[in-house]
Amino acid sequence: MSLLALSLFPWLLASLGTPAAFTGFLVPIREAGVLLPQLLVAAYIRRLALRKWVWVGGAGLSAIALLTIAMVGISFDGAIAGGAIVGALILFSLARGLCSVSAKDVLGKTVSKSRRGRLMGLASGGAGLVTLAIGLYVEFFADGIEGSSAAVGLIVLAALIWLPAMGLFSIIREAPGATSDGGNAIHEAVHSLSILKTDPIFRSYVIARIWLLSVAVAAPFYVLLAQSRMHSEMAGLGMLIIAGAVAGSVSAPIWGWMGDRSSRLVIVYGATIAGLLGIVTWFMAESPALAHGFSHAGIFLVLNIAHSGVRLGRKIYLVDLGSEHNRAAMVAVGNTVIGVAMLLVGLVGIFADLVGTAELILLLGVLSLVAAVYAWSMPEVSDLAKDSVRA
Repeated sequence: MSLLALSLFPWLLASLGTPAAFTGFLVPIREAGVLLPQLLVAAYIRRLALRKWVWVGGAGLSAIALLTIAMVGISFDGAIAGGAIVGALILFSLARGLCSVSAKDVLGKTVSKSRRGRLMGLASGGAGLVTLAIGLYVEFFADGIEGSSAAVGLIVLAALIWLPAMGLFSIIREAPGATSDGGNAIHEAVHSLSILKTDPIFRSYVIARIWLLSVAVAAPFYVLLAQSRMHSEMAGLGMLIIAGAVAGSVSAPIWGWMGDRSSRLVIVYGATIAGLLGIVTWFMAESPALAHGFSHAGIFLVLNIAHSGVRLGRKIYLVDLGSEHNRAAMVAVGNTVIGVAMLLVGLVGIFADLVGTAELILLLGVLSLVAAVYAWSMPEVSDLAKDSVRA
């Protein structure tokens, strides 16, 4: 769904005639808004014996934020619409942060290690199928619909999808877990940061995740390359969404199955694929073949397979690494550090303006290979991988 958001919100802003400055806020808010507040949020979540209700509340806020964006889309335009949408996006990002911290904790409490990867893979695959349906709609049925109306309709649909998700999550049988002894949230947050010092494996995981940002931030620049090579702003948009959805729905269950055996190797494989793709794309940047939408769809397919592996691998690794006593803190500390790093990595766009989009893709590809090498050095935390080594 992140691929869809990267395309859909800029599409809506452009359709409403908002200044381009508002578009520049979308990715930093969408990512850092999710990650940065989690260290404080986790201090409160740890006081709760049942944490599924935090996810349900975050899902409800997400639906409200999306419906607000849709209402703005049909009621305002220009700078007023841009400011209101950015404000609602902040709420949406904070709500996703609640879901992020609580979901991993509930997963760790309710699903055994050897089954988490398959479950997360199936969930990602299902999300990919929904995105595929949206991509097909955009590619074959949305051409005749006015831009803002099509975007508003898709955003309303996204908001409604949260409602059955809330119902399903609320009936999960979650056993009461360990709770912290209260205390000031800021004090608890600062105390949680000590995990980086006392747990070397977790520290290595956070460093690896910083390197892996080279995979996470690459997608918009591949889209930018596609637009420049096809000489049309909207050419192939639906095709790119379809490629990303197919990649997620097909590869995520496979990555999840592999992650149950070694989440570390899943990270390595995903980062390696992303790195090699960046180098190959740079070599092909001036090729006539990249004037066709199918070429970019194929590139985007491979990129999203790689990103799916990296994303699932790091999630499984963290869930397996933590326990019910420290998992929420690990998630929050890791995400807070990555939120800060994300704001800094966002400056890579300046590099693209200076030397070109293809050259930035090459740089991100090289950094992805560095991430793969670093992830290879991390210890195993998956039970099946440990058993295999002992055997």
